[in-house]
Amino acid sequence: MGKNELRKRDKWQNRSGVKAGVAEQSFHEVFQECFQGTNFSIRANPKEFDSIYVDYPLLKSVLTEIYTPSEKIKKHGITPDFAIDHAESGKTLYIEIKSQDGWVEGKKRSAGRGNAHERVCKYFTPGLKKILREKGGITEPALPFWAVFRGDITRDPCRVREITCWFGKYPEHLFFWRNSKDPNPLIDHFDSKLKSLLY
Repeated sequence: MGKNELRKRDKWQNRSGVKAGVAEQSFHEVFQECFQGTNFSIRANPKEFDSIYVDYPLLKSVLTEIYTPSEKIKKHGITPDFAIDHAESGKTLYIEIKSQDGWVEGKKRSAGRGNAHERVCKYFTPGLKKILREKGGITEPALPFWAVFRGDITRDPCRVREITCWFGKYPEHLFFWRNSKDPNPLIDHFDSKLKSLLY
């Protein structure tokens, strides 16, 4: 971060400290304010992938075996929750936020039965990783996305182990935002582990 960016960051941290005890911070609000006056910006629900499957090529033999609707499919793809862009480099990091219940004090183990966390796994597929890399400019060995988990799932002993296992050698692309009233650990994680990918 340059001197000007650091100065803006210090001001942001002072303001957020006042708000921190009042309400949960939204991911978008946190980074929108943090990025003011910098080359970084955040977009909600980026649309660049919302039709990636529409014309995905299939073998002719496959096309003869599947249903072909009379009306052309116009939209079929994915929409990440957010995208963090760097204006100078043109690179983008895509963000998936998952909030889910979990097994914590006072709850039964069945409280952790949701599967929202499993939907992050599509980002690990070879085809989708390739598409995200090409569009966002983030190359191997880094992942082109960041998954942030919120809610009781971030303290569930089973789900935390499961998700941590999935990310394996990519722990920097995973963040358990356990206290949404405190945005500083979230920002620190981005600053120390992911920001450099966007230069």
